[in-house]
Amino acid sequence: MTDHVRDHDAHVLNDHYDALTTGSGESLVARLRAAFHDAGCDLENLTLDEVAGIDQLHLGGRAASRSLAALGALRSDQRVLDVGCGTGGASRLLAAEAGCQVVGVDITAAFVEVAEWLSAATGLAQRTRFLCADAARTPLPDGSFDVIWCQHALMNMPDMAGVLAEWRRLLVPGGQVLLHEVVAGENLEPLALPVPWARTEATSHLKGRESLQASLEAAGFVPVSVRDVTETALAWRQKHVRREAVGEKTARLPGPALIFGDEFVEMGRNLRDNLAAGKVRILDGVWKLA
Repeated sequence: MTDHVRDHDAHVLNDHYDALTTGSGESLVARLRAAFHDAGCDLENLTLDEVAGIDQLHLGGRAASRSLAALGALRSDQRVLDVGCGTGGASRLLAAEAGCQVVGVDITAAFVEVAEWLSAATGLAQRTRFLCADAARTPLPDGSFDVIWCQHALMNMPDMAGVLAEWRRLLVPGGQVLLHEVVAGENLEPLALPVPWARTEATSHLKGRESLQASLEAAGFVPVSVRDVTETALAWRQKHVRREAVGEKTARLPGPALIFGDEFVEMGRNLRDNLAAGKVRILDGVWKLA
């Protein structure tokens, strides 16, 4: 993949995930700080409970992250790379609850800025750090991680072969990949759009389960345990659609609409409908570097 194509992909993703900043002159971190201030929170002493609404931007929220961490039997002596870390929620959860040292990488600069602030504000800056980079070419040394962690991010990455080759380079021998991912379902009808990861087909790069697993195995990753968690994810999304119908404006703490805008309610409904119709499915699992 050429640098020109990579730059274009990065621009498209930044436009999607930081859409509200365009033309407003107000950065994402400034918008979120103002919202937490208005909610009566101490901006430099936030709790993980307070920030969960804007740092767990994947199906299942913290419960899904905890389930994946348990499946991978994470230990406190392990070094973790959180790929597509977003605003850093999983990185902080793994640092706080599993005791891991975590590096988060994301291509969206605004997310990295928010992640750095939230880790400092929640007292986890010593166990987490973040960088803005393409997941297929990170400025990190060979063999520097025991675990690659990735939740709902591969479907935004067109160069999967490049990303998986980078994971192989970065892992120690016998290292693990812990993956929680959206994949294409058996229903091949077009997705209802927008969804949280894409407003148009330009930012959606879904693979089917068999294709994803074949790509991982071709890159040298052997499956240890793989689960279809679609029904759990659908139940979670249905519950949140009902909450979102009431409106985030009634909520005390900031939620994802501050990142995605009012369009997030439609995104959530579409994701629920895509799940229910079998257009997408959700997998989580553990793979080991052969």
